[in-house]
Amino acid sequence: MSLRDTLPVGEKLDHYRIDALVAESGMASLYRATDERDGRKVAIKLPHAEMESDPGLFDRFRREEEIGSALDHPNVMHVFAESDRSRPYMVMEWVDGTLLRQILRDEGKLSAARATAITRGLLQALAYIHEHGVVHRDLKPENIMLDERDHVKLIDFGIAYKDGARRLTFAGFTQGLGTPDYISPEQVKGKRGDARSDIYSAGVILYEMLTGRTPFSGPSPLAVMNDRLINHPLPPREAEPSVTEQMQEVLYRALERDPKYRYPSAHAFALDLEDLDHVGVADRVELRDWKKRRSATLRKMLFYGGLALLPFLLFLLMLLLARHG
Repeated sequence: MSLRDTLPVGEKLDHYRIDALVAESGMASLYRATDERDGRKVAIKLPHAEMESDPGLFDRFRREEEIGSALDHPNVMHVFAESDRSRPYMVMEWVDGTLLRQILRDEGKLSAARATAITRGLLQALAYIHEHGVVHRDLKPENIMLDERDHVKLIDFGIAYKDGARRLTFAGFTQGLGTPDYISPEQVKGKRGDARSDIYSAGVILYEMLTGRTPFSGPSPLAVMNDRLINHPLPPREAEPSVTEQMQEVLYRALERDPKYRYPSAHAFALDLEDLDHVGVADRVELRDWKKRRSATLRKMLFYGGLALLPFLLFLLMLLLARHG
């Protein structure tokens, strides 16, 4: 098989019959298939040759399979572990549904009731995986599948982290750290991230469902990431006046820049969503100072200005030491 050959419809892969090519990325192809032993529909992720030949990427593929096969929750896509295979591939449950990203493209934004229900389903998935030592680290609408009743299925654990597992590194930024619009501030700074990083990303997704936009913006992915490090988000009620003060407070708690001030768990986040009327609204600096935008240019000027002053300061220090010698 060449680097980008695909399996034709009807071809057999061990005891699976290929029904359709569903999606293709730079690293793998995703197929819908039928398990001929019992007629069950499954999804098959077949890595491309370049992934198999790259030790780091292939380790990540194996890690995704290991994590997925250990999880068993109705809001999390399950991976079926099998040892007897003719070549490397991953077998997952097949889910009929629509990606949240497609729903947002079609509808722009969702009602508060619908956005809240979807977020609660997502938080149930997060509570489960966090209890099992797994951090997703790449939450975004592209990784949330919804069925016709908006039942959530969390998918794609390609850059997930599991407690006790050795650290895997990547040459590419996105593969290692997540997606710019949804990544947590600590991940922007190069930290591995923990359960609270998923809480932050879930907050961004809820914000987007309610307002039709993400809380930070910029002309490039790096600008978007920098914006969340130095500026306050656009207040949700400025973006969408129908957002209540209590819901706005929930979003601010999820989007705290410092993870120690965020919701400590998915369960705590969900509890506030379940009882919004009892959420206390804080007098936040974010509401007063959000229009004061700092730029990365100013930050760089201060940094390089400080570097330029170092030789002068060192000279003064040496002069003082010489006088007191």
